[in-house]
Order: sequence, then structure tokens, then C-alpha cells
Amino acid sequence: MDAVTRLLSDLVAIPSVNPMGRPLGGPGVLEGRMSDYLVDWFRDLGITCERQPVSPGRENVLARYEAPGATTTILFDAHQDTVPTDGMTIPPFLPTVEGGRLHGRGSCDIKGGMAAMLVAFARLVRERPRGSASLLMACTVDEEFTHTGASRLAAHWHGASLAVVAEPTLLDLVDRHKGAVRWKARARGIACHSSTPHLGANAIYRMGRVLQVLADYAQSLRDATPDPVLGSPTLSVGRIEGGQSVNVVPDWCEIEIDRRLVPGETFEDASQRVWSALEERLGSLDWLEFLPPWVNMPPLAPNRASSEIWLPRLVNAVSKATGRTPQIAGVPYGTDAGPLGATGLPCVVFGPGDIAQAHTKDEWVELDQVRAASEAYYQMVCDLGDAG
Repeated sequence: MDAVTRLLSDLVAIPSVNPMGRPLGGPGVLEGRMSDYLVDWFRDLGITCERQPVSPGRENVLARYEAPGATTTILFDAHQDTVPTDGMTIPPFLPTVEGGRLHGRGSCDIKGGMAAMLVAFARLVRERPRGSASLLMACTVDEEFTHTGASRLAAHWHGASLAVVAEPTLLDLVDRHKGAVRWKARARGIACHSSTPHLGANAIYRMGRVLQVLADYAQSLRDATPDPVLGSPTLSVGRIEGGQSVNVVPDWCEIEIDRRLVPGETFEDASQRVWSALEERLGSLDWLEFLPPWVNMPPLAPNRASSEIWLPRLVNAVSKATGRTPQIAGVPYGTDAGPLGATGLPCVVFGPGDIAQAHTKDEWVELDQVRAASEAYYQMVCDLGDAG
């Protein structure tokens, strides 16, 4: 078993499930065991690392390789957490290699990319190539739900000139992606006995009117002038709950709204446009409120530095490492590059695997891609030593 496969197997075997706001518990929930493993891994390599507190039981793990004489630092980011294991048809934490693929929860998203980055990091420490950049390796928490780890990292001075974020991109370079904002809308009513519903005000009926407007508004977004690369912004309602009993007219109903942002949009603008659409159709909304968002991840857009300075060098580095010229692409999903890029830091997203395999019932990643990604990550750091 080669170093990449061995390390990826170790990472997949350690549960690091993000509860995603659900009341999940047990030793496999949150990233604590994964963080402990990473600290030990860096220590065995002779590297002192930092635990960066994010929230109770959740810590980013940061480690640095200081290249001799380097004036440029590259930030590698890979998140520690995975989505839950509901509905999986394979043992989620029993890494299994079959047909050149490694199966298990997180193998594609994004422990394959993390293993590739870590192997590249270890190679830099061993070989200390002349002229390379320095490297800050950040293993962040809570990427799958609220991006608190990347937001904490973005607010902390790291000294990097460029961030490379691991996500499954099929070894293409992603320089832009949509953002995501999620919030609740709450309708209020007046409770009463269900035998006399005319004495109350049914919050679920009120929310039904809201939902029809939102469905029409979502269609209008799809028909709007799209971003030339990322397409149109989108809106979706993913959850609804309300009431307390079937024999009580409900006095509350809540929905959860997912709005995908394109570059140039903010939550404030997007939510105000939704509110205006509701007012236009429904009139006074004194019975409705929008709660503060629990996810507010900005979109990623290329800036001048990423487009003119970094991308040509990154294309060259990936081509040298893999024998294939990567595409420059945009994707509809969000990543840790959103919060990092919002600070002005040039960011690209790059990694092994196909997003179609992320979060699936039999999640897997092609091991050849993980090995190629490790070569590419190493080459990036070697080639970018004087790019800053």
C-alpha cells in the first residue's frame, strides 16, 4: 500500500461527522478525533502545529513548512468534517479498495484531497526543494454546514498570498463558485380549537401563500440573465414545520430557504428582493418575519491577482505534475474559498474526485487521481516560490 492510500485509509477510518444542525451525538460526531490524529501526524513529522479554537469541541489544525529563503506563503485548506452517513449502503468508516477506488464516507469529500495535501506537505519537509514557497496547511472544521472553520481562519492573520482549497474538481482549477445563504421564514397565526377554525388564524395556510410566491420567484430567477460562467442564482425551500397538534389551528409555521448567490450578490440584497416579491403579491406582512441566516457564505470570484499572476503558474504546475492541462472552471457549489476569498485573498479550488460522488451512499474516489493531486500540490509549492 503506497503512502497516499495508507494515509487516506487512516483518515476515512476516523469518523468526523458534521451533525448539520441535527441532535446527533457519540464519538463519531464532530472533528475531535480527526484533529487529534492530525496533531499526532504532524508531530511525528517533526512539525509543531497549532490548534485554532472555533467552537466547543471543534478546532482548526494549522501547520507550517518554512522554506529556506522563501518570501511567498501558499495556504492549503482541506476540511476535516464529512456529512452524516444516513442511507449509506457500505460500511462508512471501513475504507475498502476495489478496482482502483477507495470507498468510505469522506473519501471523495474531501479526505482524498486532504491525504494528497498532507503527503505533499511531508515531501516538502523531507526534500526541502530549493526556490519553493512556504506552506501553511490548514485542516478546518465545519465546512459542510456553516463554514465556521474557514471564517475563523480568514479572520486570523496567516500571511498567505494564495489559497488552494481542496474539493473534488476532477483535477481542474476552479476560480469561481456560487455562494449560499440559508435562513428561516416564520409565519405567525392565532391558535384555537380545530372545531372552530374561524376563531383563529392558520399559520400553515399563511405559509402556503408564501410558498406559492416563492415558487414563482424561484422560476423568475432561473429565467433571469445568468452569470456568464456560473449561470443563474437559485432559490429553494428545503424544509417546513409548524403547529403542535392536528386538533389545534397552528399559530406558527417555519420554512428554511436556500438561496445560491452569484458574484456581486449579498444576503442583504437577495433577501430584500425576496421580501419585496412577497409584499408585491401578498400585501402587508405583519404576520411574517425573516430570521437571521445561519449560513452566509459568499461566492468566489476571481480577482486580478488570481487571474493574471497565479492561474497561469498553477496551470503550468498541474500540467507538469499530471501530464494534462487543467480546465479553468466555475462550479455551482460553495467551498471554504468563499470566506477566504471575501478577505481579498486570491483563491483557487483544486482536488481529486468528482463532486457527483460526494455525499453518496457508496462514496468513493479514484486513487490515481489522489496520487496525481499530491504530485500537483507539491509542484504548485515548488513553482510558486517567487510568484508573490
